[in-house]
Amino acid sequence: MSIVTSDSNSNTDSSMDWSVYRAKNFPVVNKWSYFDHAAVSPLPTPATLAIQKWMTAATQEGDAVWPEWAARVEEIRKTAANLVNALPTEIAFTPSTTAGISYVAEGLHWKEGDNIVLPSGEFPSNLYPWMHLKNSGVELRIVETSPLGEIDLNQISEACNQRTRLVSMSWVGYGTGYRIDPAAAAKVAHDNGALFFLDAIQGLSVFPMDVKHCDIDFFAADGHKWMMGPEGAGLFYCKQEHLNVLKPKGIGWNSVKNPYAFGNVELELKDSASRYEGGTQNMCGIHALGGSLDLITETGVNPTASPIGERVLFLTDLFCEKMDSLGFTTKCSRIGNERSGIIGFTKENFDPNEARNRLLENGVVSSVRKGLLRFSPHAYNNEEDIDRAVTTLKA
Repeated sequence: MSIVTSDSNSNTDSSMDWSVYRAKNFPVVNKWSYFDHAAVSPLPTPATLAIQKWMTAATQEGDAVWPEWAARVEEIRKTAANLVNALPTEIAFTPSTTAGISYVAEGLHWKEGDNIVLPSGEFPSNLYPWMHLKNSGVELRIVETSPLGEIDLNQISEACNQRTRLVSMSWVGYGTGYRIDPAAAAKVAHDNGALFFLDAIQGLSVFPMDVKHCDIDFFAADGHKWMMGPEGAGLFYCKQEHLNVLKPKGIGWNSVKNPYAFGNVELELKDSASRYEGGTQNMCGIHALGGSLDLITETGVNPTASPIGERVLFLTDLFCEKMDSLGFTTKCSRIGNERSGIIGFTKENFDPNEARNRLLENGVVSSVRKGLLRFSPHAYNNEEDIDRAVTTLKA
């Protein structure tokens, strides 16, 4: 197997000491070589400390410090917005990627005969909300991808017609690790008069995202994968001009312009994506996500560059080389910017589930997706972690 790399994806920014980053922030390494960030990430120390701080205050002070919690939420919203070059008013906190997708699926004003175009192999969260629209006469057009998950944007364009309202894609395929160019995908949608939705959960905070440059209409991503936050606290992006295109869902006391005027009920929705935060917020989860986002941005991740992404690609390239030496076949694209943090392997007469169990017995966390043994390292992983996995598989 040939590994194709580019100069920009070498072993990361020389100013970043990844061994210190690892030792300071990731207690999980004391037990595990953890390669399952595409499923659920272990919490880094800043997220854990944020939870402990909130929990102590909630235990000892109750809602006496609630205004401080709310102010911290708005700080985290700004951090998230800066990460992707969005306005804070374009970011909402969401309990899941599914919820963010549903805001769009249930919010657009569909007409019978409309259609949605997306590639095959999408995670169910980016399928079921669109499939459910069949009851409204909306057609789902699925374009077949290659065995390695490659998406032909020309075929996506050919599947569109004058009734195409939306094109939806994952930034990174959960099974194959194939990474699209969000700007190119959005252009295909817009050239066909459609909106573009990005399921960003497998790429956000690893690879740079500039929503203005890429012209993204909507994205959603829960925080429990590559953002290294807890489950149940994620992000939804809605371009400001589309706020009134969507029929808001989940309206509650916190959706309106004057949310604390409980005795003066007036349904004037916020002029921001936070209108989707209709009820009481997941303060603990959002604060923990904020700790993780602070850690991520401190490494230098921004809308145009990502030392974390460079490190992840270095590690996955190295992983592929070592697995190749054992006779495994890499079942994902390793060409340039198609690469991601997700890599899958197979071998003749190989049982990936048995291998996963054997790896767990030896302190290595992986997963099985689409019949492949899947690894998804983050920036704090190192070569010793990879060797632990490879040695186990070799034995």
